[in-house]
Amino acid sequence: MKLLRIGPPGAERPAALSPEGVPLDLSAIAPDIDGDFLSGGGLERAHAALEAGELPVLPGAAGAGTPEGPRVGPPVAPHGKIIGIGTNYADYAAATGAEPPERPIVFIKPTDTVVGPYDPVRIPRGCAATDHEVELAVVIGRTARYLETDAEAEAAVAGYAVANDVTEREHQFGHGGQWGKGKSFETFTPLGPWLATPDELGAGGTASLGLRTRVNGELVQDGSTAKMLFGVPYLVRHLSRFMALRPGDVVITGTPAGVAMTRPDTPYLRPGDVMELEVDLLGGQRQVLAAA
Repeated sequence: MKLLRIGPPGAERPAALSPEGVPLDLSAIAPDIDGDFLSGGGLERAHAALEAGELPVLPGAAGAGTPEGPRVGPPVAPHGKIIGIGTNYADYAAATGAEPPERPIVFIKPTDTVVGPYDPVRIPRGCAATDHEVELAVVIGRTARYLETDAEAEAAVAGYAVANDVTEREHQFGHGGQWGKGKSFETFTPLGPWLATPDELGAGGTASLGLRTRVNGELVQDGSTAKMLFGVPYLVRHLSRFMALRPGDVVITGTPAGVAMTRPDTPYLRPGDVMELEVDLLGGQRQVLAAA
């Protein structure tokens, strides 16, 4: 099942995609796709209604995601934690010259960094080193603490989405290595277009999903989750040792090689540039860079 939220910021309406890709109205199931929906049986109710053909077409949703259509918001209301994982791909570590970490590198992003998958991304004032990072996002569906097995970790996951962990490198590395300063600007976590429940990924799950980024039409990131240093079940288990994971929390799991920081002439993002990101089975995003 693929779930999304359509409408202006703060007034998104919940929807499920039909097999033909038509947004269907979930308003009778729940007022929003949020932590309460995910942990309170909302997924099961939505799936049953979808299978029974009981969901009407969402009014005014035709063309959602196109320039002429209505806005698509982040697929889960951004009320929970945004938990980032750094240097989690072998090819990224090699490209940056970093030693692969023995344990996950963890940072937190504010919820107001989260925007829809087609919303503009604003380059912060006075900054000239803004970078793209395509990532697999994991959405938590139930409260999790001190998980011990991969099966427990997988049961805590509501679904997956595409994320762009936009990063301002000057502030990430130029202030004593404080990653939070480089990743916390508003609009720095485009999320979506949809939340895909685990069954949408098939038997392979998250083991080998392709991730790609294009900037102004040029393919710059072309990686695979097969090169993750720490896979999704391990990350969820590991994080649950250090913080309570709550329904609606989002874990962004690292980016593959190809970021601007490591390419010749460091072609950082400028106003007017266009980012296009995709993850296999999870859809694609498109953002235009704007000045703050």
